[in-house]
Amino acid sequence: MKWVASGLRTGIKTTAYPRGAENAPGVTPGLPLGAALGEHAATLAERCPTHALAHAQGKISVDYRRCVHCYRCARGVPQPLAWKPGYEWAGSRGGNELGAPFARSIHVLVVDAGDCGACLNEVRQLNNPYYNMHRLGFFITPTPRHADVLLVVGPVTDHMRAALKKIYDAMPTPKRVVAVGACALSGGVFAESFVCGKGVAELLPVDVEVPGNPPPPLAILHGLLVAVGRAAPAALASSGS
Repeated sequence: MKWVASGLRTGIKTTAYPRGAENAPGVTPGLPLGAALGEHAATLAERCPTHALAHAQGKISVDYRRCVHCYRCARGVPQPLAWKPGYEWAGSRGGNELGAPFARSIHVLVVDAGDCGACLNEVRQLNNPYYNMHRLGFFITPTPRHADVLLVVGPVTDHMRAALKKIYDAMPTPKRVVAVGACALSGGVFAESFVCGKGVAELLPVDVEVPGNPPPPLAILHGLLVAVGRAAPAALASSGS
């Protein structure tokens, strides 16, 4: 009864995003920023397990599609990279938004294509009262026949390739593909192994990419808003210039 009384007093608390910024602690792990590090650049780039960091002429650039938030570039090094806060991470691959007719009624089919469970768990949070994707016109559907957006997590393991292609082909047009997480974008730590390739784009035409490992729910929500043209896409890389 104490929890019931507390709930009645508090009410349902929902994030203000996208109408306002979300500043609650813990909503995002941030992303590393490129920097000019001089002689330390090569050593730092070698520490990255997924080759998200590249160096040239003493400068570090970051490919967010590959970053797995291991923090090896920020901890235990003499010149760590700075990390930026925020959650509007989703980038567009060509600006093919669904547009106004779909702005308030989008049905999303979520497919686990070999995910470890991390990204899928973040996607699940979109249905809870705090993020409440329904208020923005996004709804989960279990069937490709009703889906406008195919949201894929995981690196696309070999046994999921045929199934994922069939799902995409069964969707009506116009349709869009949103790849969520480093594994879906680049294969992550599993890339080009005996069981998978380099992500969703090897098999399907990806329209929106949401980096992170895993990306926070607000980053995924931003990706859906980008897919329907209600938010501007972000850059998927950071240079040291």
